[in-house]
Amino acid sequence: MLVRPPDAPFLVFIAALILGGNAVSQDKPDRPPWAQPSRPAATTSNTPVPAPVNPGDYSSDPIPDRSQDRGKIRVNVNLVSVLASVLDEHNRPSPDLPIEAFQLFEEGVRQKIEVFESETQQPLDLALMIDASLSAHKEISFEQEAAAHFIRQVLRPGDRLAVFAFDENVTQVAAFSDKVALLQEAVRRIPPGAGTSIYDAVLLASHALEKRGEDRRRVIVMVTDAGETTSRSDFDAARKAAVRSGALLYTIVIRPVKSESGRNTAGEHALETMTDATGGAMFYPDSPQELDIIFDRIDRELRTQYRLAYYPNPRGPADTYRSIEVKVLNGDYHVRHRKTYLTGPQ
Repeated sequence: MLVRPPDAPFLVFIAALILGGNAVSQDKPDRPPWAQPSRPAATTSNTPVPAPVNPGDYSSDPIPDRSQDRGKIRVNVNLVSVLASVLDEHNRPSPDLPIEAFQLFEEGVRQKIEVFESETQQPLDLALMIDASLSAHKEISFEQEAAAHFIRQVLRPGDRLAVFAFDENVTQVAAFSDKVALLQEAVRRIPPGAGTSIYDAVLLASHALEKRGEDRRRVIVMVTDAGETTSRSDFDAARKAAVRSGALLYTIVIRPVKSESGRNTAGEHALETMTDATGGAMFYPDSPQELDIIFDRIDRELRTQYRLAYYPNPRGPADTYRSIEVKVLNGDYHVRHRKTYLTGPQ
């Protein structure tokens, strides 16, 4: 029996369907990228992949994720975050200032403030550093009890604190935790040591904080006699680590000898420089009994900080220090904030 071949128009129709189906999944080399046909996704995962970030230099900023996984954030490595403590003429925190009261500059060039929080709700990661050297150990009991009180007072839900002791070595005696009783016990059992390694303490605390979440505030609180004697690292390494981590450094100097001529002041001057660069504060209590008052001041300041963030324009070269200045208009205000940051890779 003879089979009649299909009509030519029918063959043309079938060929067109086959070629058209293949064309859907093929690239169009004569079209720009935005006009190319879409490809099927290689995976069904909704987890966004964060861009690389240089810890400490930049802050992660939540960007709405339009996928089903609403709990994830993306990281923009260009956003620079600055925490500012604004004090009035009586040295008291000044909350509730509007964004219009602030001006922000990088290398003298005014920047547009993209993120503004009048009282930041970012949780805290605190490294509490206790000087256990022989020169400071005379007042160690006051330091321990004041620090124990501070731990209970400062920790809020979501915050974490770690305890470090430093003498000729730096020892982490309690990991980052929100367990108040455990942290207080760690402070109270710090043993006496010999030398004082301030630079090593700042370096280690900065590195520990650098590993913490990018969406958290980083704070170092150091209680010391500032008599630097035994550090393996130097001032430049400690300062760079503190700046890179983005931590605020609060330093409480217990001076066994009040006169500068009778004590080693090199450590004090180094700490003043690092503290000012990070936007923290220095305290010089006349007696250890004043520690509670100072810890209270630090706690109040941490709860009334402003957060400002901006995209640098122009952006500085890679691995360079960039100066920051924050001004508050129309009032007798003193502003503390980090004075510099270290740019990441381009």
